[in-house]
Amino acid sequence: MVLVLMGVSGSGKTTVAGILAGRLGWPFEEGDALHPQANIEKMRAGQALTDADRLQWLAMVAEWVDSRLNAGENGLITCSALKRSYRDVINRRGSGVVFVFLAGSKATIAPRMAARQSHFMPASLLDSQFADLEDPGPDEPHIRVDIGPPPGVIANGILRELGLGNPE
Repeated sequence: MVLVLMGVSGSGKTTVAGILAGRLGWPFEEGDALHPQANIEKMRAGQALTDADRLQWLAMVAEWVDSRLNAGENGLITCSALKRSYRDVINRRGSGVVFVFLAGSKATIAPRMAARQSHFMPASLLDSQFADLEDPGPDEPHIRVDIGPPPGVIANGILRELGLGNPE
């Protein structure tokens, strides 16, 4: 199984995935690290990515997912996966992937983004992220998690929901 922690920038994907990776002992990939440099520069300049900009990145995320599943290994990766079409690329084989949707409001996420200091994604792009966001449909393999509680509590809920052992 590969868990794809998804949601808009600032929803806590990296933090929660790191906790889960530590508790489960699964390999973890920061999806932002797979972005082509041109995408990073575009976002750093305050320009939202287009679907075309995201194609190469989504293909790399899908390759990482497939490599885990092909090897019979579990894993965790972060990826905004904002649109259904993006999730279809990532879950192209149709099994083995569960999207963990970290859901929260702009009012909750905006202050988090404003407080970040080392990330290339400026808070000014949050509106574009929410504009692109399509909640996973009932036919997509996913769980929805509210980002209000502390990250450790969120991780415990994910582990419970997926039946992946007793949370710490």
